[in-house]
Amino acid sequence: MATKIKLTRMGMKKQPTYRVVIQEERSKRDGKYIENLGLYDPRQNPPLVQLQADRVNYWLGVGATPTDSVGRLLKMAGITDKYYKQRKQTKSAETAEAKAE
Repeated sequence: MATKIKLTRMGMKKQPTYRVVIQEERSKRDGKYIENLGLYDPRQNPPLVQLQADRVNYWLGVGATPTDSVGRLLKMAGITDKYYKQRKQTKSAETAEAKAE
């Protein structure tokens, strides 16, 4: 089961708000989701981005891939920088161990 971190639209006509959710890759935009990770409201100034950083990092660690728009939101929240730095450090440590053997 390939999972993605996607946006699900909520709100009334011409007044969108979005949930950041984990869904199967093939599911519809507003379809069934596995877990709700946060909220995005583009109508506020500045836009509101509320995310559960620990759960987002968990899903990224498990292999979920964010969509392009969610990737931008994660950068705004400063979450992906931490995740990619940690991932880069572990990969570099693994390659150093492999070279040492």
